[in-house]
Amino acid sequence: MSSDVYVFSELKPIERYKLLCGIVVPRPIALVTSLDEAGRVNAAPFSFFNVFSEEPAQIVLGLQHKAPGQPKDTTRNLARAKSFVVNMVDEPLAETMNLCATDFPPDVSEIEALGIETAPSNLVEPPRIAAAPFALECRKSMSLAFNETRELLIGEVLAIHARPDLTDAKTFYTDAQRYRPIGRLAGNAYCRQGEVFEMRRLSYEQWRKDTGR
Repeated sequence: MSSDVYVFSELKPIERYKLLCGIVVPRPIALVTSLDEAGRVNAAPFSFFNVFSEEPAQIVLGLQHKAPGQPKDTTRNLARAKSFVVNMVDEPLAETMNLCATDFPPDVSEIEALGIETAPSNLVEPPRIAAAPFALECRKSMSLAFNETRELLIGEVLAIHARPDLTDAKTFYTDAQRYRPIGRLAGNAYCRQGEVFEMRRLSYEQWRKDTGR
């Protein structure tokens, strides 16, 4: 079967960005709260984000600079501070998340400008967003700079605040239908959860039995 081939060494960064953002979807959204040097609370959404380990419990954030030597607010805050909160985004929080992407000046707190209610964290200094379905209190583990505008930050999850109706405290399973997270697509596009389906993962022995091999 034929295919179109895009060789990344032949593409401009913006072209690579469009391809990756349109193909690797949907992406979870982290609405990160952090503190600047004056103690102001910054809130910024990230879709270059995911979890990758449970022991230790680690998440990754793709941080960005506006231009070489001009870090964005969260990037600057996390270069100085050691902790932050990842607030997960569900459908009711979607509009607030989008407003937090507004290019406010560095000395303007999105939390104050937008009137977002916060709640204290237990183990870290930055507050969490009260309306978030889940809030992950995180401590910075390390940061890797790949060039003058892109960094990969690894953070350890210290605690999770969960809305009581979402996760069973006995089984630790989360109700996806109640959660209703949104996902990031490309451009201005987002997606809702939609239909949920299950597929049973087979053992090798069960696969052999089912297929007669």
